[in-house]
Amino acid sequence: MNKKWIPFLIQGILIGSAWSQDKKIDFNVEAQGIYTSSGTVPFWFRANQYGSIPDYGLSASLIGRIEKRFDSSTKKVFDWGFGIEDRVNLGTNTKSILTEAYGKIRFSIFQFKAGRSKDFMGLADSVLSTGTFPMSGNALGIPKVEISIPEFWSIPILGKLFAIKGNYVHGWIGTIPVKASPFVDEAYAYLHQKSLYGRIGKPQWKWKLYGGFNHQVFWGSEDKLYGDKWTLTPWQTYWYVITGKPYGTNNVARSKVGNHLGSLDLGFQYDLKSFRILAYHQFFYDVGALFHAANLADGLSGISLVNAAKSSGTFQWKRMNFEFMYSKNQAGETWSPVTPSGDEDYYNNYLYAQGWSYKETGLGTPLIENRKYIRTDHPTDPQDYFINNRVVAFHYGILGTFKEWTFLSKLTYSLNYGTYGTSEPGHSLGSHHYPPAYGLFGEVDQFSGYLEISKALKNGYRFGVAAAGDVGDLYYNSAGVILKLNKSF
Repeated sequence: MNKKWIPFLIQGILIGSAWSQDKKIDFNVEAQGIYTSSGTVPFWFRANQYGSIPDYGLSASLIGRIEKRFDSSTKKVFDWGFGIEDRVNLGTNTKSILTEAYGKIRFSIFQFKAGRSKDFMGLADSVLSTGTFPMSGNALGIPKVEISIPEFWSIPILGKLFAIKGNYVHGWIGTIPVKASPFVDEAYAYLHQKSLYGRIGKPQWKWKLYGGFNHQVFWGSEDKLYGDKWTLTPWQTYWYVITGKPYGTNNVARSKVGNHLGSLDLGFQYDLKSFRILAYHQFFYDVGALFHAANLADGLSGISLVNAAKSSGTFQWKRMNFEFMYSKNQAGETWSPVTPSGDEDYYNNYLYAQGWSYKETGLGTPLIENRKYIRTDHPTDPQDYFINNRVVAFHYGILGTFKEWTFLSKLTYSLNYGTYGTSEPGHSLGSHHYPPAYGLFGEVDQFSGYLEISKALKNGYRFGVAAAGDVGDLYYNSAGVILKLNKSF
């Protein structure tokens, strides 16, 4: 973004502020002063920030947001809303990041939304989690159109014992590099996404059971990728994408159309008098091992606690989260059950050179990393875009209050093992293992911490300080601090 546009952005924020007061639309502006050391941004300053990442070193940011939410005070059959958020970074690389720009309509239990938005996919603690496997809010939102039942709808029959929610999405990823086509080295790609979740338990019951799945696919330009070898029409191709049906001919190797990925989720909730507990687990799937029950050892397990008691005393926790993430198995060990597609190689893909990423940032859990932030002295397989996807991680998060201050902390410790391309078994296909040719990654430990404190001031102002740091051998050691001044209308 050219610096000459900054005064116009500030002017737009002021105009939006006046308009928001007149139309009862929420408006928020935040100024940040940032310092990070060692030429890198600490993990928890960049993880799950929807692509809104500050520059390293000394910098400043200006964030403006305007939003109209659905009316929650009445049960309207029809309502509308929108949201726009932009971040301007002033530092090493001055730029503007449009983190949200969407409009939405609600009709009864259904919602239609179009544009870029901050979305979180999967059953987990959306506030304190390390991030879900399919989409954790790590990258910018992919522009899309979506129809959904966004909140659990209790089916009237059987006394509302069962409830459902879900979504169906078509998104535009844009032109991205490919590596397995003899005809082109880049292609235009789309996103297909759908999910369906169910709940057992009446709304007034203390306990509830949850279960469901989500399914994401990168696809598009198959006629260009395979030339005249591709025999499906566009609508036939789309049918293969949404059903996951394998396709193959004498000239095209049999495989699913596009890059498929998702999770199967289970959860249990129990409401006590003073707090609510949610236990959850995600099973990962990428290239097919879960169908053969070959990577059941992998997954994200968590316990989320929400304090429902009224505030009393000088200290009170509002929310806590404990998580354990394991992605080391991937059905890639020499003793693992044999699957046709071999090891899962999470987030990497044989066709899309940058795998499960958008604008070079991973869409799923930030614990699975590409080479951008990892120390350069670790051996890597050049075919792997995500060079560390075998991870064992322990995580704790807490949100609470101390006197008039609100605090939020995240503490994450992980053991990292690279990919199967840099492990002793090597990458596999079927029962065949390919010995690693680029060295062994070994076991690398890493600790990343985050603490933020903030306090409400007069006239809608809020002041906050956030600090983060990395210590270990996966990332370069670093530390950083952010000063925040926020104004809400």
